[in-house]
Amino acid sequence: MTTAPTADGLREALRAIADPASDKDIVSAGLVEGIELRGSLVQVALLTDRAHAAAMEPVRRQVETLLAGQPGISNATAVLTAHKEPAKPAAQGHGQKAALLLPDVKAIVAVASGKGGVGKSTVAVNLAVSLARAGHRTGLLDADIYGPSLPRMLGLSRKPQVRGDKMIPLEAWGLTCMSIGFLVEEETPMIWRGPMVMGALEQMMGQVEWGSLDILVVDMPPGTGDAQLTMAQRVALSGAVIVSTPQDIALVDARRGVRMFERVRVPVLGLVENMSFFQCPNCGHTSHIFGHGGARAEAERLATEFLGEVPLLLDIRTASDAGTPIAAAAPDSEAAKAFAALAERVWGKVSGAGVARSMGPRIVVE
Repeated sequence: MTTAPTADGLREALRAIADPASDKDIVSAGLVEGIELRGSLVQVALLTDRAHAAAMEPVRRQVETLLAGQPGISNATAVLTAHKEPAKPAAQGHGQKAALLLPDVKAIVAVASGKGGVGKSTVAVNLAVSLARAGHRTGLLDADIYGPSLPRMLGLSRKPQVRGDKMIPLEAWGLTCMSIGFLVEEETPMIWRGPMVMGALEQMMGQVEWGSLDILVVDMPPGTGDAQLTMAQRVALSGAVIVSTPQDIALVDARRGVRMFERVRVPVLGLVENMSFFQCPNCGHTSHIFGHGGARAEAERLATEFLGEVPLLLDIRTASDAGTPIAAAAPDSEAAKAFAALAERVWGKVSGAGVARSMGPRIVVE
């Protein structure tokens, strides 16, 4: 009978791999930050920094190969993580964490989804524009390093200026905004590993002259990965807005997003049902193409707030493609009213003004 693998046993096995920067093995050198074992699946985190990431890539592959050959292991994954600086002693003799970024921003709201394709970026952009139109000093950060869409949706293509050691965020539609898409060509693929993603995010927060803002909306990448953890650890997030469509498969992923933010102790402000319904502009017939009410029911099941419904409208898509968010381009439209209602609820929750807990307004296209 095969003995079940253990994290300690796998750690000992990793002593067979040498650290390229020293005469030690990677365990003795302190490069193995953690081993997570779930049944026959194992993931190892290897400490490095961006300067040494390329040199550590062969080591990462060796780790995967070695562990995949261990008894009881069916799959092994190794990832490179940013090197931890030694803790500096505080006045009381205790270690202290790195200072949180964006100290001059009063509220930071992450707009997230458990999967792509639910219109999260469209919601984030129009939420930010609606907050700015309501008179709040608003910023918008595109944290989707692999698929930055903010430049196209805001109609921006120029690069930010640099003043001293900081970049100056671009301005559009009443917002100050930053995206990795401002720094690279639109069709350039970002083939980066976790540490580089985390470093880029920290630069867009700490090395950008955001100034004093009432609220910063962060368009998160889909899923539950490095970017989400970096945001939770490096800024004081006021809360997260989870975007979903009504169908069951999207709601399952939204559920994961809610649980992820709960685990890192970030308040979930509520769920938004995007593409909630379609009303024919010619005959007025309402169709629930993707189902209806799923996010409302899921919010109730998760004991969080339902923040409202956004209709499925051609104008929303065409406005985004044209770089003119509908909340700004057609502020009297029913779509813009839906986003304005969402902005009002989000602002009420993060500003301390308080919003009566309810199941959210239904925005109907007349």
